[in-house]
Amino acid sequence: MTIVIDQPEFGVEAGYNKVDNFEKELVLDGGFMVQQTNSFGHTFRDYHVESERQNGVENFYRINHVNQTYDFVKRMREEYGKLNKVEMSIWECCELLNDVVDESDPDLDEPQIEHLLQTAEAIRKDYPDEDWLHLTGLIHDLGKVLLHPSFGELPQWAVVGDTYPVGCAFDQSIVHHKYFEENPDYHNPEYNKKYGVYLEGCGLDNVMMSWGHDDYMYLVAKENKTTLPSPALFIIRYHSFYALHRSGAYKHLMNEEDVENLKWLHIFNKYDLYSKSKVRIDVEKVKPYYLSLIEKYFPAKLRW
Repeated sequence: MTIVIDQPEFGVEAGYNKVDNFEKELVLDGGFMVQQTNSFGHTFRDYHVESERQNGVENFYRINHVNQTYDFVKRMREEYGKLNKVEMSIWECCELLNDVVDESDPDLDEPQIEHLLQTAEAIRKDYPDEDWLHLTGLIHDLGKVLLHPSFGELPQWAVVGDTYPVGCAFDQSIVHHKYFEENPDYHNPEYNKKYGVYLEGCGLDNVMMSWGHDDYMYLVAKENKTTLPSPALFIIRYHSFYALHRSGAYKHLMNEEDVENLKWLHIFNKYDLYSKSKVRIDVEKVKPYYLSLIEKYFPAKLRW
């Protein structure tokens, strides 16, 4: 079965090295070549190029921005936080995504397993000693199983696309911001101020994000007691939070740990975005390596 997303998209812990020189770390020095165009011949994340696909992306964000309210996110977190849908391993989840093509993504038309391995292998080449980061590359999008019937077959707007905080003002940098005017929270004085229901420096872990695959996979990893370090969980939850890591918005909600972890997210995003290509990965060749990482950082079976 092919699941098509037809509407668009503190301190040092054992296991990872603290990034001391951010600018230096951003140099992709392992031979990974940053592409200039995506799978469709356009620049990456170009939401203005005229095409049938881009019109679909804009319609996706209209529906997303209207429906992602504070109350909706709270209900989704309560429901899916029970982790009572399925029990399976990380690799079984990867295989479940093998036929998924994310059409909310303006840069990619390959099955998700291809993108996951492209990202992980590109990171592995440049950061051979950071095995936690390799595994993060592999699993960061596994939350897209929310599209599968076993998980309630959620609508596309509740699974993919850019994420952003709810419960406070929607920043102007969020793609297709104009559609938030139809969101009830936009007119609610409790939620439409800069801080909304939050306090300055409260930490992003205390902020409700729009519901989707990012937050779901974060809950799955955390509640199943993964031993991945803090930056990995940060990457999983916020890799689609472009208003933060691309535009620098919402930093007033961050704490010191978030600031440190954001450096790793910037590094990761280079690979997540620019490793999307037509280069195929030999799954069976790399599978033993990633199975060893899964065994190191996760239990054999997880509750989803």
